[in-house]
Amino acid sequence: MQGIKRKLVYVTVFEAIAISVCTVGFAVLSGKSLAHAGALSVVTSAIAILWNFLFTNLFEAWEARQLTRGRSVGRRVAHAVCFESGLLLIIVPLTAAWLDITLTSALVLNIGLAGFFLVYTFAFNWSFDRLFGLPASARK
Repeated sequence: MQGIKRKLVYVTVFEAIAISVCTVGFAVLSGKSLAHAGALSVVTSAIAILWNFLFTNLFEAWEARQLTRGRSVGRRVAHAVCFESGLLLIIVPLTAAWLDITLTSALVLNIGLAGFFLVYTFAFNWSFDRLFGLPASARK
């Protein structure tokens, strides 16, 4: 599976799992209701989808220009760290405002979730590639 179909399947499955995890995480860690935390999770997910689309296109464009093909562990780690770092910069201020907490508290909350998502993103990408094959940009 390649192109836009691959990206749509990827984003849909990834974000469905992410919304579930974030809703519970935000509710438990902030003391807010599941409804309030769920709404934040949906908004955060929408932002993550847009960021994912932009970041994936940029990453694959960079990847296609590399002499070494394939996705090594190092390349997968770099992908996960860069993606999550960029997303963190976007969602920390939103989380602080939404949950009516300080930026520091929002940062701590999101770092906790980002720690989970670093592992989740790595594992999800690896599993997704094994199930659906590598994208054209990473093929030998």
